Amino acid sequence: MSAPIPRRVDAVIVGSGATGSLISARLAERGMTVAILEAGPEHRAGDLVSATLWARRLKWSGARVIETGAQPIGHGFNAGFGTGGGATHHYAVWPRMHADDFRMRTRFGRGLDWPISYDELRPYYDAVQLEAGISGDANLESWRPPGAAYPMGPVPVFAQGKLIARGFEKLGRKTAPLPLAVTSSPYNGRPACIWDGWCDAGCPIGALANPLTVHLPKAIAAGATLHHTTRVTRVLTSEDGARAIGVEYAQESSGARGRLEADLVVLAAFSVENPRLLLASATAKHPHGLGNTHDVLGRYIMSHSAGLVYGLFEDRTEPYMGAFGGQLVNQDSYPKETHAKRGAFGSFQWMIAQAVKPNDLLGISTTRPDLYGDAVAPFMKRAAQHFAGMTAVVEDLPVVDNRVTLTNERDAFGEPIASVAHDAAPESTKLWEAAVAEGKEVFAAAGAQEVWAGGRGPMHIMGGTLMGLDPRTSVTDSYGRVHGVGDLYVAGPGLFPTSGGVNPTFTALALAQLATEHMAG
Repeated sequence: MSAPIPRRVDAVIVGSGATGSLISARLAERGMTVAILEAGPEHRAGDLVSATLWARRLKWSGARVIETGAQPIGHGFNAGFGTGGGATHHYAVWPRMHADDFRMRTRFGRGLDWPISYDELRPYYDAVQLEAGISGDANLESWRPPGAAYPMGPVPVFAQGKLIARGFEKLGRKTAPLPLAVTSSPYNGRPACIWDGWCDAGCPIGALANPLTVHLPKAIAAGATLHHTTRVTRVLTSEDGARAIGVEYAQESSGARGRLEADLVVLAAFSVENPRLLLASATAKHPHGLGNTHDVLGRYIMSHSAGLVYGLFEDRTEPYMGAFGGQLVNQDSYPKETHAKRGAFGSFQWMIAQAVKPNDLLGISTTRPDLYGDAVAPFMKRAAQHFAGMTAVVEDLPVVDNRVTLTNERDAFGEPIASVAHDAAPESTKLWEAAVAEGKEVFAAAGAQEVWAGGRGPMHIMGGTLMGLDPRTSVTDSYGRVHGVGDLYVAGPGLFPTSGGVNPTFTALALAQLATEHMAG
């Protein structure tokens, strides 16, 4: 049984995911009293099971989120619920964003600018990768921005990766080991990965860098307390509305409601729940929600599009071997205007040769929904040893009308549930089409006997609580501090003004590392 929730702490952290766990550890290590409130259930490292059915338990199972628009963000799959949040089941693909990602408006007249540059964030990338551990080869990543070398050697490349790399090579393109926050050798007390492809289930052996293996143990050891099944319903503010003074919460097990006062409030839930909570915390002083004096809160929600390309080869591919994130990376199409002739704009990267299972979540069978009946068995018999795949992470341009709003529908605690409207900009749609076309070309060059593509899938949710210099166009400053409300911070990829073409967790952690220095000061 967990300890009772205190009445007052120095800092309350809403959410135990990637950024919430890092911030909790940093503040607790500085001697602050810290309480982490997690809406979902407890997941201990010893509870994790290498099974696709178990992996489903790590996905979102909180209050319903309504999705509208032509390109839904896939909240139910991409968000997590319980200890560690979405980072417990993330695939640990940790490339850095590029310098141009931070200066989109200035350089290209599209999208938005960040209030910080890559060079300002670079030392925090370096600090996070040393603590969590990344396997890779910085010298072979010719596209990689400047930064410290990886602390571990590269992940192994199995038959599937070698076959696909052959296609890139024939087209005059490069591949490099995929930078993964997975142990290629023992690291900081964590064992080396055995490459059986169960990252989506949380990694029972602890080779995956996630909150359960990195920051939550440090936070707890430094005195932070973690409270599960505790849904924060409102951020409390002072009578004059000038600062946050704590939160109200409801406990799922008992239905009890309480109030936790704090000198510092950090919202580290996720890119939909954070703006929902700020909107739901409206007061007479903040009638449209906290940090929303200029109707920016909830806007610019982004979701990378997945360019899914698959093939069958004559050679055996060992598709079950490796990590869920992949084995190799290619970023030749990262420069923003690479595919301008197609009417496309933005960046994408290839995550090459992901480990796959026969069925269920992202399994082999789900790549061919057109097959049924007697056609399924011969396909699966062949694909089990000869299947290969790769995924493009395709940039999603920020669109002002892609947003989170509150609805009249209420959850089990009587709180308004969120609705998310999202559609892709035309140039982002063209970019996804260009990525799929490029992927098919690579597979053909690699000698695939059959090549096909999956539908346009959503991956990674960003935006909604944009950081910036001007309260008229952003929700927080460059540290995640909410404009107009002292002692209230937001953490996570919801701060991103642009999505870039790389997975967001590494950048979100670097931002959190930067923010904690400001919070503690």
